[in-house]
Amino acid sequence: MTERVVVVGGGGFGRETLDVLEALIAAGEPFEALGVLDAAPRDADLDQLRARRIPYLGTDAEWLSGAAKDELYVVAIGDPAIRRSVADRFADAGLRAATLIHPRATIGSQARIGQGVVVTAGVQISTNVTIGDHVHLNPASVIGHDAVLSDFVSVNPGAIVSGNVTVEVGVLLGAGSVVLQGLAVGAGATVGASACVTRDVSPRRVVVGVPAREITRGEAS
Repeated sequence: MTERVVVVGGGGFGRETLDVLEALIAAGEPFEALGVLDAAPRDADLDQLRARRIPYLGTDAEWLSGAAKDELYVVAIGDPAIRRSVADRFADAGLRAATLIHPRATIGSQARIGQGVVVTAGVQISTNVTIGDHVHLNPASVIGHDAVLSDFVSVNPGAIVSGNVTVEVGVLLGAGSVVLQGLAVGAGATVGASACVTRDVSPRRVVVGVPAREITRGEAS
């Protein structure tokens, strides 16, 4: 049976998620891309969707008012907090989340991957990794052995999560950042681009630099 999928979010990561979905379809997986939802689409994003002949289906609220219960959704919004809010609305409506793993991602043995996860091309997931719901793994990110990524984590391009690391709910790991072996990043924390985390990060903190140091949100690094 073909699974019909709607992508929520028409920005850059939404189009990257469409790339994953289209690659899966090309590989013979039983998916169909219905189109894209966005509460406030930019003209440039709509132009990009039209160029690739992907329908814009309207806002989340409009679509949910008439959605069929057998249609799947995936939230392709980079901000973890916004992604969580949107996913909660869709779950409350009784809809199921699709998990999309690009055929060119590498998945090790005994990895456990939740619902609503998007794994893009070039991602490497090692052995005995646990990934929660609605996690985004951007291109060329690496997840080491025995790592645990909780729900709504975003791992931006080229970031490295070393072995035995715990990344709690709603964390954002910036592009090219590194979390060293055995550490923990607390819920809602942000690790800046290219930062190297050498000690545990407390919840809701922002860390930047090499080695990573805590800053106030909005402070220049």
